[in-house]
Amino acid sequence: MIKKKALLFILGVFLVLAAAAGCGSTAKTGDPEKKTFTYAMSGQYKPFNFFNEKNELTGFDVEIGKALADKMGMEAKPISTPWQGLISGLKAEKYDAILGSMTITTERQKEVDFSDPYYISGPNVFVRGDSAIKGIQDIKKDTPVGVLISSVYDKEARKYTNSVKNYTSDVTALQDLAKGRVDAVITDRFVGKIAAGEQKLDMKPVGDLILVENIGIAFRKGDPLKDQVNKALKEIKEDGTYLAISKKYFDTDISK
Repeated sequence: MIKKKALLFILGVFLVLAAAAGCGSTAKTGDPEKKTFTYAMSGQYKPFNFFNEKNELTGFDVEIGKALADKMGMEAKPISTPWQGLISGLKAEKYDAILGSMTITTERQKEVDFSDPYYISGPNVFVRGDSAIKGIQDIKKDTPVGVLISSVYDKEARKYTNSVKNYTSDVTALQDLAKGRVDAVITDRFVGKIAAGEQKLDMKPVGDLILVENIGIAFRKGDPLKDQVNKALKEIKEDGTYLAISKKYFDTDISK
């Protein structure tokens, strides 16, 4: 009798396990869950990436990331983190990529891999409307200049002045320029013009672009995701998706 009960118990356990295995098999034959493409940015670089009035992370970078994720069959997840911590966060595997208007430089390429450029831009010197500064050549060693911390612009500014003031946001730097706290700000040509217009700041760009920047998406060294993104980037340029997003924010194609 005892042996019979034991046999029935073992048989019952076997049936439960078989049912569970069957359920697992059914789940696997269904549509697999989408993988997530998590990409980071500062959220302080309007119109490329910023928080709108609903406190939603949006902008050109955000929409390009969503378009890329769609092409790769992935779920887009943009996140914001302070600019100066973007590369360290990537290397610590907190996200898959940096899609936040990061210039491709030789120094950065020692730490991360970059995609093909997804747009081309460059910095202008911005000054108040009554300024005598006509371009970068007029910046003196004692001229206070505002720039984004840990940026390419910071290095450019230090070639001309010993009085650099760092900011965590280009918009804050431009606001300080309007208030007379700095005499010039070096920032992206699009960022400066749009911020000045939206906030009605008395300032203007002067001189030519200081340099031409190739902007890329950063990945951990050796990550095969880079090749997937490059393929998707080519596809959204070919099918018109990229152009539509670019024209929405800049009324022109900024990939050229």
